[in-house]
Amino acid sequence: MLDKIFGTKTASFILLHLFHYGEIHARGVSRDISISLSTVQKQLEKFEDSGVVVSKKIGNTKIFSFNQKSPLTKPLMELVGVVHSSMSLADKEILFKTRKRPRRAGKPVIGQGEK
Repeated sequence: MLDKIFGTKTASFILLHLFHYGEIHARGVSRDISISLSTVQKQLEKFEDSGVVVSKKIGNTKIFSFNQKSPLTKPLMELVGVVHSSMSLADKEILFKTRKRPRRAGKPVIGQGEK
């Protein structure tokens, strides 16, 4: 649905990744959605140029997040949030493959132990 609004699937996937993870790096998104790194980087640069996304350098990696100071960010996040919440669990598992950090030792997998 977002690709119809923003014109490309890459843009919608990046916005969904930003919403889901809070912050992202281009290579992680590229791996998750099987799109070339340069395509993801170009789209992230467009979002950064528009002021909706900001970046910071950590070592050689550029980390992107929503720009909380932009007046466009809150309405954009609400729109992306509606799409994100309407996605099925199966679709989320396909789109958000990369774990951001390792699971804490002893932490149960969601659904285990619940009755």
